[in-house]
Amino acid sequence: MSQASAQPGRPAAGLSDTLPAPLYARVKQYISGKIGDGSWPPHHRVPSETELVEELGVSRMTVNRALRELTADGLLVRMQGVGTFVAEPKRNSALYAVNNIAEEIAARGRRHHARVVKSSEEPAGAARAAALDVGEGQRVFHTVIVHYEDDVPIQLEDRYVNATVAPDYLAQDFTRQTPYEYLSRVAPLTEGEHVVEAVLATPDECALLQIDRGEPCLLIRRRTWSASRVVTSVRLLHPGSMHRLEGRFKS
Repeated sequence: MSQASAQPGRPAAGLSDTLPAPLYARVKQYISGKIGDGSWPPHHRVPSETELVEELGVSRMTVNRALRELTADGLLVRMQGVGTFVAEPKRNSALYAVNNIAEEIAARGRRHHARVVKSSEEPAGAARAAALDVGEGQRVFHTVIVHYEDDVPIQLEDRYVNATVAPDYLAQDFTRQTPYEYLSRVAPLTEGEHVVEAVLATPDECALLQIDRGEPCLLIRRRTWSASRVVTSVRLLHPGSMHRLEGRFKS
């Protein structure tokens, strides 16, 4: 479809007019068609709103609504200050398992890398002490790590660790191994619990995950034990447009 086919106030001929659908729905159909036929593969940069307005001959409001709804549907990812891209098919994680995110990403044929945002020793406040089953004021370790699939941030890991169980935790290079890998060696997992919630990320979390404010996220709150001791309490935050959980059970 050429830009010449678009006329002011009149939709371009490339938009389907076989159904009496609203214009924004026809723009969605056009974009999803490009994705479906492989013309726009995962990570492809979608034309800007201005470019789509000129190309399709519709209003900016119409284009904006189509892009917002396609993002909510999980077909697009909008990255602040960068642009809009075709999303990868949603990543699956097992609902009842504790997995290594690096292995999950490798299994999809992608590259994992991590950025350590925070690594510190802190005194445990009342809530953290209760979560880790330690005394209030006892030292705990705190790391914040962003995990990437290729160059797309897909998980924000905010982890507290019982320092008595893993005293050398902060000495590790978590750009070369994940906390899961290290903790599995020094304190093998014997028990775990988690809670799954739909949440809105804070402004700082949105910046780290490169998502728009207001995008729904999937949050997993997890605690793990080794023998009778709590090892870690962690928040795993995922952009909702990129992630889903799945599980299977029998009665």
